[in-house]
Amino acid sequence: MSTTDSTTPALSVLDLVPVRTAQTSAEAVASSMALAQRADELGYRRYWFAEHHNMPAVASTTPPVLAAAAAARTTHIRLGSGGVMLPNHAPLLVAEQFAALEALAPGRIDLGLGRAPGSDPVVTQLLRTSGTTSDVDHFPDHIHDIIGMLQPAGARITFTTGRTYDVHSTPASTEAPDVWLLGSSDYSAHLAARMGLPYVFANHFAGLGAEQALSIYRNEFQASEWLDAPRTILTANVVAAPSTAEAEERALPHMRMNARMRQGLPLVPIETVEQSIADAASFAASEAQMQAGRRSWFVGTGAEVAAGPTQFAARFGLDEVMVVPITGAYDAEAKDAAGARGVTLELIAAAR
Repeated sequence: MSTTDSTTPALSVLDLVPVRTAQTSAEAVASSMALAQRADELGYRRYWFAEHHNMPAVASTTPPVLAAAAAARTTHIRLGSGGVMLPNHAPLLVAEQFAALEALAPGRIDLGLGRAPGSDPVVTQLLRTSGTTSDVDHFPDHIHDIIGMLQPAGARITFTTGRTYDVHSTPASTEAPDVWLLGSSDYSAHLAARMGLPYVFANHFAGLGAEQALSIYRNEFQASEWLDAPRTILTANVVAAPSTAEAEERALPHMRMNARMRQGLPLVPIETVEQSIADAASFAASEAQMQAGRRSWFVGTGAEVAAGPTQFAARFGLDEVMVVPITGAYDAEAKDAAGARGVTLELIAAAR
């Protein structure tokens, strides 16, 4: 992937490990591993896995496990989480997992942290059963603790009794993963600025509010020992295909999934393109909503889609754009290969 001038943003990938009709979890994970390998070969900067739970269309439940598997299959690309939903986990375990990843792939690990549940209220209750660990009010403190525990010197934890205790995420580290703060609201922008951390706005599902959040982050940013100036990424859904018509067809399954979520309908595996076309009538009343939901997507040929992140970066002053390849599959396409999502990354890279 060439970057011809300073106005061309770096591109990265966010993967939810989508599961389509008649596809197994094993096949979906195999597909994502192949996609991570292709992104590495094409020169994408980083490849992150999301955290979602109990969703029929998403197999990305454990970012550290998936990142470890991807590390074994790649050479250059940075790997990590987009993100770990911190209130679901004990901070020490998160630090230990990502310290282990750093040992597996030195200099290639990112820890993206968020505070959203990543699921419905029932599953969230099952996940958050560890006392103050599950209290979102402790989110800033837990980020601070994780950053400290990841450092070679470790962190000094102070208990309510006043006693202090030195904690290391791994015995003899020399480097630590880069920590990013993720969000889709002003809260995360304020916090990232105050803590002096790089910031990712989840535009791929938020759709609105990016400009305000980035403005807050930049205006309030306080330099830290980790970062001396604001650093930003926006995510964006992308679908690239050899023709615009094919790209529009391949965007349909994800459009319909989004409509289901917004209408509170039962979630199902992601449809194939043929299913979406055959059942178009059932979503006819949702057409306007589906089109509104994809206003910030980039759909078209490789050249058309590649131009989107560059314009996006110029509009928002971004350092990087993280694409979410949501390219739908036709019935006959292999379930365990990078497939159409791989083609999307190839076409975008070739057009830059």
